[in-house]
Amino acid sequence: MSEGVPPEEAEEELFGDDEFEAAFGEQLAVTLDLNRWSTGLDLDIVMERFRREIANAVTKEDRLRGLVRTELFPRLPGRSNAFPEAGVYHVTPEELSLVHERLLFQGRADAVASSSVSHDSIPIGISQIGVAIVGYGGTSGAFSQRLYRKEVAQRSGDGLQEAMDYIAMRQNRFKDRHDAQSRLARRGIRAYAERAALLDKSSAEWRIGLNNPCAHELLTGSGYMSLLQKSLGLLERLIHEHKKFVFVSNTLQDRGFLTMGFALDPGEFVLLETLENDGKHLVDGWQYGDRSKRLARHFVRESCPHVVKGLFRVSDHSPPRMFYAHRELVHEAVRVAMADSVLRQERGFPMLLDVAEMSCRAAFGEDGFQGLVQDAYAHAGANLQYFSGRGLRR
Repeated sequence: MSEGVPPEEAEEELFGDDEFEAAFGEQLAVTLDLNRWSTGLDLDIVMERFRREIANAVTKEDRLRGLVRTELFPRLPGRSNAFPEAGVYHVTPEELSLVHERLLFQGRADAVASSSVSHDSIPIGISQIGVAIVGYGGTSGAFSQRLYRKEVAQRSGDGLQEAMDYIAMRQNRFKDRHDAQSRLARRGIRAYAERAALLDKSSAEWRIGLNNPCAHELLTGSGYMSLLQKSLGLLERLIHEHKKFVFVSNTLQDRGFLTMGFALDPGEFVLLETLENDGKHLVDGWQYGDRSKRLARHFVRESCPHVVKGLFRVSDHSPPRMFYAHRELVHEAVRVAMADSVLRQERGFPMLLDVAEMSCRAAFGEDGFQGLVQDAYAHAGANLQYFSGRGLRR
């Protein structure tokens, strides 16, 4: 029992045990009892449990897949008056072949990917963001930016006070709101750079990007007014002027929609909704200033209804993929994504995005970055004394 907590309130102080038992099928107190843990690996027992649990999960998903196809898909067109195009559509292999011959292999599509690596030590933090644009004609461009975090304590004639200021600053760094906001800013800069490169550094007719084009980091500005203004202006040009884009997600966000995606047959795609509701929910839940909130709300009202969220699947052996495209060109856009994804049916993900990621890592990856960092320390006479050797536990 916690000190100072009345006995009648002790059971209400913490919560979550019921949720743990519902999720994992056993009480947390049982899980914490090391006498019930396996001794060593017990490979035979572990394999048997893995097979049983995975088989049960797959059986459940197969049943759910049937329910989605027979009960849910037929109701999609009438689900929302705001998006009458909702529903399941089919693409033939011949249609995808035409996209290969007339668009992708003619170099009329570019994809973008980025990488982010960092070095953090007592004296300095360095972050590197790289972006690469590729098409089937080769790499269209590669760009990078490096951010140097330098801590500065106020100087005074008191050397002891200056030393204590540095120590206090570094001790409290991970408790500092500004440090967390700086990490969020780096993610925002990376997301902005991907979309800016696609829009302004590519000359291809179609642009292929990763994840939601109206990313959380951009619609919030990651807490920075400059990033918010630049991001909203960039996205407005992408949505209202260029229009020929498709973004494909490789994350497990929107798990409910992805569950629906597993009910798709190969060659099918489903149109779900526009990004307006997602945008409203994000803007309403984020702490903006008055001016920034007005800007974000205006963007959601004027631009998000023009971007459609959907799912496609190219093979029984690959997962469904969430995609985002302009509402006017969504049927063309999804065929571009599916045609590029069918080239690797075991993955079912646009090959150009994978190639862009590999190109970016080759140019701006961890090994080359750390080599430059170590060389700079050596020239400064520091060698490896500021390298901890391990990152934070995940």
